[in-house]
Amino acid sequence: MAFDYDLFVIGGGSGGVRAARIAAAEGGARVGLAEESRMGGTCVIRGCVPKKLMVFASGFPEIFKEAQAFGWDVPDMAFDWPRFRRALETELDRLEAAYRRTLQNAGVVMHDARAVLEDAHTVRIATGERFTTKHVLIATGGWPFVPKIPGAELAVTSNEMFHLPALPKRVLVVGGGYIASEFACILNGLGVKVTQYYRGAQILRGFDDEARGHVVAGMAAHGIDIRCNRDVARLEKVAGGVRAVDMTGVAAEFDLVLYATGRRPNSGGMGLAELGVGMGASGQIEVDGWSQTAVPSIYAVGDVTDRLNLTPVAIREGHAFADTVFRGVATRADHDLVPSAVFTQPELGTVGLTEEQAKALGPADVYVTTFRPMRGAFAARPDKVLMKLVVSVATGRVLGCHIVGPEAGEMIQVVAVAVKMGATKADFDRTVAVHPTMSEELVTLRKATRRV
Repeated sequence: MAFDYDLFVIGGGSGGVRAARIAAAEGGARVGLAEESRMGGTCVIRGCVPKKLMVFASGFPEIFKEAQAFGWDVPDMAFDWPRFRRALETELDRLEAAYRRTLQNAGVVMHDARAVLEDAHTVRIATGERFTTKHVLIATGGWPFVPKIPGAELAVTSNEMFHLPALPKRVLVVGGGYIASEFACILNGLGVKVTQYYRGAQILRGFDDEARGHVVAGMAAHGIDIRCNRDVARLEKVAGGVRAVDMTGVAAEFDLVLYATGRRPNSGGMGLAELGVGMGASGQIEVDGWSQTAVPSIYAVGDVTDRLNLTPVAIREGHAFADTVFRGVATRADHDLVPSAVFTQPELGTVGLTEEQAKALGPADVYVTTFRPMRGAFAARPDKVLMKLVVSVATGRVLGCHIVGPEAGEMIQVVAVAVKMGATKADFDRTVAVHPTMSEELVTLRKATRRV
């Protein structure tokens, strides 16, 4: 059978674009790609990139304070949200255009429309056009989840946070994951009074307990009102904004309520289950180690599979798929020892096992230090950095590393190389420190704090 395409990709985010480009430019495939929103997907348009730019913007007040301690005469500054928002939107336009050029230069045919599957080899897009394809790749990512409570329509999600007409004065952030915690810090840094509700006992569930406790202490010290074991029962429209009533009946008013209670795979209404594609309870597409579904011609990568929801992982999965199917190089994406960062203030970088995970596997030595970094200490700031190594007693191998402090994400990327290679604590000890730096503490931790 002659197909219109060798590959049709549904979703123009990081994973889908990488797969399309490699399949076309390096695999010689005829590739079509459909995206119903903006090219670049969640990360570029409504996620990692605009969020990190907002993190940068929100950090300047503290920088200005430090500058004064270092002898600079810093005049009073005021944040101009509309000006920042215009600059942000210009940058997102530039990035989207770059993504389009990349696809165009690779020979990928782009369709700016929603796509669904009619059968295992036929795609129908919203224009009414139908295309046959030998292979289909679903890369539609995730979508914010808002619980069905009375007044849920009064809340916004992370999707809308980059396009607010004005900054609110009082915000309630509902959720305890990294998106909720990051936005709580961003808004706080921009001068917004922030309250954060989380239904569990402590925010940032799943991260190392000691490290997340350090983050929480820092957030609270900077003025964020974190209220755990608290959830919203309903939202009500009032003259001053939105009233949030919690499960005990206690009410408080805010100008804006942001729901960041997780994301769900964006897989609905595509005709997948009807074709025999396995679907999980949350809508995730079930795939094997090669990103292939139960229908041989249909594959899926990225957040829609709910394996490890990080942009670089989606890119690796998309690349591995293209290598395997179109370049004849059998490749499986590696989901082991993937580093990550939480861009809170203070920032958290992590790779490998938490102390709790290591303890469950066998005896481990834990090395921890907290200290005031030179720059902050000189400016009389109370903030402390945390450095932590989790080491196997049996092998001496460094099982995990957790850093809380300025540029933790930058540091953990380099540490992750050593951890991925199987470096031991002795390897860290043999490495000469770079002085004076924060990161030198990672190679000067001589005595274990405790054994678990």
